[in-house]
Amino acid sequence: MRPTHSSAWFAAVALVALAGCSSLNPFSPSGPKPAELVAFEPGAELRPVWQARIGSAGRYLFEPAVVDEEVYAAAHDGTVARLRDGQAVWRASAGKRLSAGVGSDGRLAAVVTVDGEVVAFDAESGAERWRSPVGVEVLAAPAVGATAVVVRASDSRLIGLDARDGTRRWTYQRSTPPLALRSIAGVVLDGQSAVVGYPGGKLVGLNVEHGAPQWELTVATPRGVTELERITDVVGTAVLGRREICAVAFQGRAACFDMTNGSAIWAREFSSSVGMDKDTRFVFITDDADAVNGLDAFSGANVWKQDALARRAVSRPVAVGEFVAVGDLEGYVHLLNRENGAFAARARADSSAIVAPPKRLGARRFVVQTRDGGVYAFEPS
Repeated sequence: MRPTHSSAWFAAVALVALAGCSSLNPFSPSGPKPAELVAFEPGAELRPVWQARIGSAGRYLFEPAVVDEEVYAAAHDGTVARLRDGQAVWRASAGKRLSAGVGSDGRLAAVVTVDGEVVAFDAESGAERWRSPVGVEVLAAPAVGATAVVVRASDSRLIGLDARDGTRRWTYQRSTPPLALRSIAGVVLDGQSAVVGYPGGKLVGLNVEHGAPQWELTVATPRGVTELERITDVVGTAVLGRREICAVAFQGRAACFDMTNGSAIWAREFSSSVGMDKDTRFVFITDDADAVNGLDAFSGANVWKQDALARRAVSRPVAVGEFVAVGDLEGYVHLLNRENGAFAARARADSSAIVAPPKRLGARRFVVQTRDGGVYAFEPS
């Protein structure tokens, strides 16, 4: 797939970011004007449940972690908090500025400082448990499991730390293309596997105990003449089902694989810079033109496309019951009908961008974190 005008422009901005751009937001005051919000007849209500303040994200992207309907959130100034129904169970400070959001399994909550130090807190009390310098820039929230904490460096190195004391267990590094997106894609832990997408269109599973590769899948293959055209990074985090795993690449494909044998269930041309989600019937992808797409989960066939949010820096989608939720650069949350993609409801968190993907909060709620530091829980009805 050759990049569209908007996707090529995003890639160029991402490459500038690699050289030291001060913002992860691909839209600037001199950039393309976001589409005007369209009027629609509401088909649902998007009810605010609670809200809290955590602190600004600065030039980084901070996404919250949700464990058992409790929210762990962090801010650039080093603040880390556990929230229950919008109230702080505890607040702590990492003592340094942070570069990414929180990872947690409900026992440990981990963050990373701008100088590459992983700081772990007791998830129950907020007491600091350990610090471990990794010496690399980290833009994605750590993945926290029962025995290991895995962080992904901005150069795609993976580092596995012992969850008990932060001791480094292993480092995994592989060759990557000369150019890549400045990605905040993190790691998904699935049992004894750490699943991560790479530049060049690869999806890899590593053993969390010692970092040895377990399997590798090809989501997309780089094509094109120039290095810019050949950027084919797996973006967002992989989505795991009962037996299948799905992922999408920039300037590449979306694909789902059978994890029992590694064979492709389906694959189709696609380009996204933020990622995907799925439920039992559909796969939902925000493409690099800011259109939200609904695909059949069993065949990959296109079911619907909502393209009225062009140039609004639309987030990765999240499936919530009968709806799909996305955020945008002006702090709006858009609720779409999962069956046909029609607008069902709209609410505004605050006036700052929702760059991080929304996170499911229980069966029918979801939570978003804005660039200015607001944490908001919503419930569709």
